[in-house]
Amino acid sequence: MSVILIAALIMLLFLFLKIPVFISVLAGAVTYFSLIPNLPKLIFAQRLLSGTESIPLLAVPFFVCAGVFMNYSGVTKRVMDFCEVLMAKVPGGLAQVNILLSTLMGGLSGSNLADAAMQAKMLVPEMEKKGFSKEFSSVVTAVSAMITPLIPPGIAMIIYGSIANVSIGKLFIAGIGPGALLCVSMMLLAGIISKKRGYSLEGEKIDSKTFLEALKGAILPLCLPIIIIGGIRLGIFTPTEAGAVAIVYSLFLGFIYKEMKLKDIIVGIKETIITTSSIMLIVGAASTFAWILTKERIPQQITEFIITSISNKYVFLMIVNILLLFIGMFIEGNAAMIVLVPLLAPVARAYGIDDIQFAMTFIFNMAIGCVTPPMGTLIFITCGITKCKIKDFIIECIPFYLLLFGCLLLLTFVPFFSVGIVDLFY
Repeated sequence: MSVILIAALIMLLFLFLKIPVFISVLAGAVTYFSLIPNLPKLIFAQRLLSGTESIPLLAVPFFVCAGVFMNYSGVTKRVMDFCEVLMAKVPGGLAQVNILLSTLMGGLSGSNLADAAMQAKMLVPEMEKKGFSKEFSSVVTAVSAMITPLIPPGIAMIIYGSIANVSIGKLFIAGIGPGALLCVSMMLLAGIISKKRGYSLEGEKIDSKTFLEALKGAILPLCLPIIIIGGIRLGIFTPTEAGAVAIVYSLFLGFIYKEMKLKDIIVGIKETIITTSSIMLIVGAASTFAWILTKERIPQQITEFIITSISNKYVFLMIVNILLLFIGMFIEGNAAMIVLVPLLAPVARAYGIDDIQFAMTFIFNMAIGCVTPPMGTLIFITCGITKCKIKDFIIECIPFYLLLFGCLLLLTFVPFFSVGIVDLFY
């Protein structure tokens, strides 16, 4: 136990020093293998490689590539135009467009960082011209981007499903509930704040012709999530194969819109390789550390301890939320997921908590971590582009933090929001 404790402390120390996640996790694993005598070092290499060889993880590069191609095919501009038409007369104007665009693009790009960067460049300057403050515009952009991992096909769902042996197809469908809950509640809050401050209350009148033109441009991209979920549910293809379908569909849109060139495809493939490599390095490193935890029987011991100490599953869920919120403030979401899911998922099952409900609660917690200091990645991405001060961002974000915690409690204690649509489909 002392050796695993030393390894864990070294990993956490490296993470707090902002050393790349995969190096931090590997440092802990290397420490363990170095201090345990007679432990074959070949196992380290085997676990590092085998952790990335899971069939469900093949969906990661597919969906990353589809999202990149979508950006080059002119989809983003068409979806944004459609959102502007829908929100033309709604209090909050461009703030509502920002939130709705994040929700719709979440089903296309699958990357919250890419979503935040794109909207920080495209929408924040326009919001400031309309009278929105830089702080409010930055907060709406960053917080709405955390909807992306919740809307199918989120990369977080693929990683969670492959680790916990949970149906990725069901996770995709389950994500609609939390994503819709967060979208609607954020739009209400943004509308209230905008009305109170006098932000963009008067919009242009949109006639039916303008609406139909905007819908015509956006209808094909918005069909992608329907195709993915429908195809998985009908058994036409698996979640992994759905990623390949998404790539073909994005190329088809590029051909239809005549905006994607051969050089864009080459650049898109390069971006896909870089993004996928960074994800897989973390997955492989964390898989090695997860094997160490399993060898030391840490998950079993934690399960036994928690079950004997806590008799109520709701108390367990509350403690898990507090733990994950704290960890999410310091550790990157995918790394935390790969290390903690093997520990916590068996305990949740022992309490009789639905696998899908616990998965959505876990992913939602990690999404909140992206907008909480001191290491919230969405904060740094957005503020780095908009030049908003971190201190001003955090102060402006307080109402949204309260909203997120309220949504988290609903998701945790009201299973309907996470499993209701899954029960309807299956």
